[in-house]
Amino acid sequence: MSYGRLFEEFTEGEVIKHWPGRTITEADCTWFALLTMNQHPVHSDAHYAATHTQHQQRLVLGPLVFSIGIGMTVADISGRAIANLEIEKITHDHPTFIGDTLYSESTVLALRESSRGDRGTVSVETRVTNQHGVRVMTFRRTALVPKRNHATLGQGTLP
Repeated sequence: MSYGRLFEEFTEGEVIKHWPGRTITEADCTWFALLTMNQHPVHSDAHYAATHTQHQQRLVLGPLVFSIGIGMTVADISGRAIANLEIEKITHDHPTFIGDTLYSESTVLALRESSRGDRGTVSVETRVTNQHGVRVMTFRRTALVPKRNHATLGQGTLP
């Protein structure tokens, strides 16, 4: 079974809905804060969040939302990538809370063949929404993806 796409399998302007979604748990938020050494109480102290913040509840860390959002795109965008070249313009469009379920969809913005002829770049914009359809994050990224004639093509397949 193949994992990911080849350069020729992308179309500029194409919208890709990534599946499945992912519900963020309290454990996800707590462990991510610990792993990244983020000690801000808005992410880890329910009493603080309830009494000292406008949302009156803990917020999910933005980098966790990004990690889940980009992770959902791997099978469709960069599963066969030679390299991830660039991530740009991450915007936090709406807060994310524990218990929210995230979904991602990407639009292919640009395709560019490399001068080597066996690969090309794929640039996408990904929108992450919650279970209510509210956009919580937007980001753009570019991956270097092999073409069919790439010498190491067999390395991107699963048994």
